[in-house]
Amino acid sequence: MQSVHDILVKSSITLREALRRIDTSSKQILLVIDDTGLLIGTLSDGDIRRGLLNGHTLEENIEPIYFSQPTVVTANDSKEMIIRLSTAKKIHQIPVVDQHGKPIGIEILDELVAKPLRSNPVVLMAGGLGTRLGELTKNTPKPMLYVGNKPILQTIIEKFAKYGYTNIILSVSYLSHLIEEYFGDGSRFGVSIHYIHETERMGTAGALSLMRDILNEPFFVMNADILTNVNFEHLHNHHTQHEAIATMCIREYEFQVPYGVVNLDEAQITSIFEKPIHTFNVSAGIYMLNPEILSIIPNHTFYDMPTLFETLIEEKKKTLSFPIREYWLDIGRAEEYERANSEYHGVFH
Repeated sequence: MQSVHDILVKSSITLREALRRIDTSSKQILLVIDDTGLLIGTLSDGDIRRGLLNGHTLEENIEPIYFSQPTVVTANDSKEMIIRLSTAKKIHQIPVVDQHGKPIGIEILDELVAKPLRSNPVVLMAGGLGTRLGELTKNTPKPMLYVGNKPILQTIIEKFAKYGYTNIILSVSYLSHLIEEYFGDGSRFGVSIHYIHETERMGTAGALSLMRDILNEPFFVMNADILTNVNFEHLHNHHTQHEAIATMCIREYEFQVPYGVVNLDEAQITSIFEKPIHTFNVSAGIYMLNPEILSIIPNHTFYDMPTLFETLIEEKKKTLSFPIREYWLDIGRAEEYERANSEYHGVFH
């Protein structure tokens, strides 16, 4: 049973503060208490995502969106009973309360039982040249660069395996023999690896046309130069529960104009904003797709992921976003590679 002092909140906090509290805790849930300390509800990352999709804003309080009928156990309940209850109700965290209903701990199912294996394929795009990294990738494919004490690609594969996704497909090209020699059939890492060789530059979506025969259920696609702590199970559940045909992980990106911005009405100055910050949602290079999208992708043609999503939108197919606030770093340049090495042990251990 884990401590809960860092995840106790009142219903008056904002969604933004709730997200911050969830991000800084390993428990992925908040326990909502009243003024007397009694448990009145729970709030998960999924509750917040659904609230945002339903029109709530980050500055509102969590009152309308927290779950007010949580399942609880007591300190006297056995591990077996807690596992049965968690499995039956399909919940991963259960608050532990005392005889008065005040939270005293939390049981996390993931720590009580091993993750079940899942058949959904994981397509990792590992064929890029990595030219922006200069000499680092002259004789080494970018996914094989060491961050921490292992290649970037190994960390990615191990993260998927942690959530039970062990059916790995590697799309390779540049110096592919080095990747194949290191990973082999994947058994050394607890996964099964199938290799697809790109003989021409096809783009992230275009390469999927080479896999039509092996992608027959919802599958992940991820660039093999990304380090992240995103919960792949939550992404999978988000995609299927909302019946999307394609889901794109997105992140907030802030850009500050380095000058004062002057607004005009013809020649008259109406206002001045000093170095304003603009916030955008950008693709995080992680997707979950249904196999139906494969019929859209042309053969032997460069076809990128934005083009695929634009086509799906034009055809009025359901495309969905999955905001990620967990650790995420795209290792495209030397400074990002250095940052990854400096942050790795703090994030992944």
